[in-house]
Amino acid sequence: MMHLMLVSSETTADDVLVCAAAEGDRGAFGELYVRYARMVHGILLARVPPGEAEDLVQEVFLSAMKQLRGLRTAAAFRGWLSTIARNRAMDYFRSARETTTLELVEPATPRGDAQDAFLVLNQIRRLPDAYRETLILRLVEGMTGPEIAAQTGLTHESVRVNLCRGMKMLRELLEAK
Repeated sequence: MMHLMLVSSETTADDVLVCAAAEGDRGAFGELYVRYARMVHGILLARVPPGEAEDLVQEVFLSAMKQLRGLRTAAAFRGWLSTIARNRAMDYFRSARETTTLELVEPATPRGDAQDAFLVLNQIRRLPDAYRETLILRLVEGMTGPEIAAQTGLTHESVRVNLCRGMKMLRELLEAK
């Protein structure tokens, strides 16, 4: 029996993919991965070390694939996937605390442009969640405002405001350095 229900007669392409994936269609799930991997990567990158984000993207999608049949409506997929990504980032830090060794190692210092990129990324991580995620999706993942709105479920106006306020706060943090 199909657990996912389409909420209206006007189904989106994503709704059809989500329903097909829930029924075991790996091709449909692969297409959902293509559509949402950048969003998941951005959410994770806003929270975990850059070197860990890529592996965690895979873990988020594996988790989603296993749990997809329990999703009540296809329309909830974006928010549900975002929540899995945020929870996986929190789990990463919980498990990192449990496995931390007492030995301190100085991280390698990046040079030139890479150093600037890490500086900016570290400053973005100091911003409130809404601004942090939106800026990462825009500046790192290269998504446009409309793409961010479509992927996250935020309104175009919310994305615009988050980008504007987030950039202002980021500039202030960078100028204080």
